[in-house]
Formats: sequence, C-alpha cells, structure tokens
Amino acid sequence: MSVFEAVLPAGITWARVGDLYTVTRKPRGGALANSESIPFAPMDLIPQGGAFEPKYQMRRRDEITSGTYFEKGDVLVAKITPSFENGKQALARNLPGDFGYATTEVIPLRSRVDGQDRRLLFYYLLHPDVRSAVAERMEGSTGRQRVPENALLELPYPLLDSAEQLVVADVLFLVQQAIEGAHTSLEKLDALKRSTMRNVFTNGLRGESQKETDIGLTPESWANRSLLQLCDIRSGGTPRKSVAEHWAGEIPWASGKDLKAPTLHDTIDHVSQAGVKAGSRIVPAGAVLLLVRGMGLAKDLPVCVISRPMAFNQDLKALVPTTEITGAYIRSAIYFRKAALLSRIVPSAHGTMTLNLDDVENFSIPCPVNMDEQHEIVEILDAIDRKIDLHKRKRAVLEKLFNALLHKLMTGEIRVADLDLSALDTQVTAGAAA
Repeated sequence: MSVFEAVLPAGITWARVGDLYTVTRKPRGGALANSESIPFAPMDLIPQGGAFEPKYQMRRRDEITSGTYFEKGDVLVAKITPSFENGKQALARNLPGDFGYATTEVIPLRSRVDGQDRRLLFYYLLHPDVRSAVAERMEGSTGRQRVPENALLELPYPLLDSAEQLVVADVLFLVQQAIEGAHTSLEKLDALKRSTMRNVFTNGLRGESQKETDIGLTPESWANRSLLQLCDIRSGGTPRKSVAEHWAGEIPWASGKDLKAPTLHDTIDHVSQAGVKAGSRIVPAGAVLLLVRGMGLAKDLPVCVISRPMAFNQDLKALVPTTEITGAYIRSAIYFRKAALLSRIVPSAHGTMTLNLDDVENFSIPCPVNMDEQHEIVEILDAIDRKIDLHKRKRAVLEKLFNALLHKLMTGEIRVADLDLSALDTQVTAGAAA
C-alpha cells in the first residue's frame, strides 16, 4: 500500500509539507555584505541516500556569483534529474555560520512552525512513494527536468505531535547510523582488497626479488601469460524471447546485470536445454565471465568466476581455463589489471562500449609458477571477498529495515514503543541530531 493510501490512526492527521515548511529566500539587501568567507555546497558534495551533512567549500564572497541561499538547519533537496531520483539531499545542521550558498539546483526548506523535527522531513523525502510522486511532477526537457517547488510544498505529510516526531526521528537516525557504519566498513575492506591485490600480484608471497615486465613489476619467477594461452575463449547468445519454452528451465543464463560480485552462484534469468540449443551455450563451473559489450564497462570491469555450469549471452565472453591456473585466480588477476583492459574499450558503430576479441585474447596477467602460491593468493582474496559480501548483505538488510520503519512509523502502523532495536550496535542520544 502506498504511503498516501494509509489510513492514519487517531492522533495522526494529514497535512501538507507547505503547512509546516517553506522555501528559504535570501533576505532583502543580500547576505554577503558582512561576510568574508562563505560556505558553499556544490552538487557533487551533497550526499545521497541518507547522510545528513554536505561538505562545504569555503569561498570568498567575490567568488560567489550565483547560487541558492540557505540557512543553518535547512533541508536541501536536489531538484534536477537524476540527482533528485538518486536521493541527493542534505540537512545543514553543522553549517559553519548562519547561512551558506549551494548549487542553484537545490530547493532549501525551513520550518515555518515550531515543534517540527527537520530530520523527519528529511527522511520522509527519501520514501520511495514520495520520491515517485514528486518525480512525476518534474518539468522541463528530457535530461534537464526539475522539481518545481510546489511539488514539494503540496506533498501530503503525516502530522505527528512533537514528542512522537522526536522519537521516530531518533529511531530512523539510529538505523541510518548503522547503515553508515556498514558502508564505512565496506570502504575500508575495499581499500584493504586493493592494497592486498597490489601486494600479492607485484611481490608474490615468497619474498622474491622483482623484475620489470611489459605489464609492470612482478616476482622474479613469475611469467606473464595471455588469456588465450590460459583459456578457451567462448561466445554466448540469447534464445528467442518470444519462444516460451526456451525460458522455462533451470539453467542459469548470465548477462551483464548478473556480474556484480567476484563469484556468481545464480542468475536472474534461466533457460531450458532447448533454449541453450537454440541460441546459447553452457560453460562449466570455474569458468570466468567477462563483460565485453555494454554500458557496464563505463564504470567498472564486470568479471566473475562461476560456481556452477551456466549459459550466457552475447555481451559476455567465457574464459574456460585450459591450464593449472584456475578461474578464480584468472578473475582476480584480470580485475587487478582492469585499468589496462578498460583503456582498450572502443565505441561500436551504434555507440555501445565494446572490448574487441583481439584485446581480450592478448591481454596478459602475471602468473606464479608455483601452483601452491596461486592457491594461497586465491584463499587470501576470497577471505576478504567473504567479509565484503557479509557487510554488503548487512547493509542491504538495514536499508530494508529503514524503508519499512519509515513507512510504518510515519503512518502510525507501528509505534516506537513496539520496537526492539537492541540488535543495532549504534547508539544515539535522543534528539542529538535534531
């Protein structure tokens, strides 16, 4: 049920955001005259997804020729696509001064009546139903659409009393802090993995001296091998979508959207044996799937090793190991050198990001001669990947909890007194972030 369709219990009524909040305007006479240094928040420093405070650039007043005036305590809502849809917004609690300026692409909102917890409005504007309703009212040409101020001010808003607002905001803040903690842990683990990969692929695990090669420093005994020397490189395909029996099976069929983790255990789509025969092919467990065509190449290099036999589409290449070097090792070594492979991307005739087969075949990775060393490297990297996966799953669970609580607490379906949040290891003092 949409938040706007909720039947509110006694004690909670519907209001409009505009009944409680107003758009902040620059005071007459300007706000720069007596200020030498002014905090400025550009769009790229406005957080998304729940973090409150933007980062500020301190600028001289003569450097600010345009921008949106806002005051300490304002909620800043990005109004241009796709920043709005991505949840870019801020709560200027710790503004270094009484006012600041931000990108012209935000709408600043401030309380117009006493007793409003601004955190609650901040969280409410993150609700999927709310964002969807506002997005439908965006105006302007495709790619440059903006949220009109009235789309925010006319939003229905559950009116909780001041005491309830405080405890609801505290609970949501508690969960958000836990989400931020999981995110911080992921950032640290990602940094650890990058450092570990750089160390093991350039120094090895045996304390060897290094040698300079055409792909950089490697341990003295190692050899650089091309993917064609290590693998049978295979192409996939897509069975006809119009033939239902092709897709009525249990065989995983991988595409670019599935390549989101180092190891792939299952896929979104599945095909039948008839579907494989009609337009795809199966590769064994331990093969590496590499995206060679698609927009996924614009941000990263989607590559994974599969834990079970799978079919795959034409946007991927399957690398089936033909030597003692395992798919798990090949996958990690490719990812370590991803910048070199991504530099070979070219646009196709239709503008699609593409890696040519020759570039894939001739791409070299450093390989240990000692197979025990290979297995030890894989074990080290797998241990880090397992920790990363654990924290990703923890963050996903917390994000689901936040969305559920946001909906149910704002509409009075549940009350804070009904909750047991003792499992969360983050503490917050009531009202500390208000």
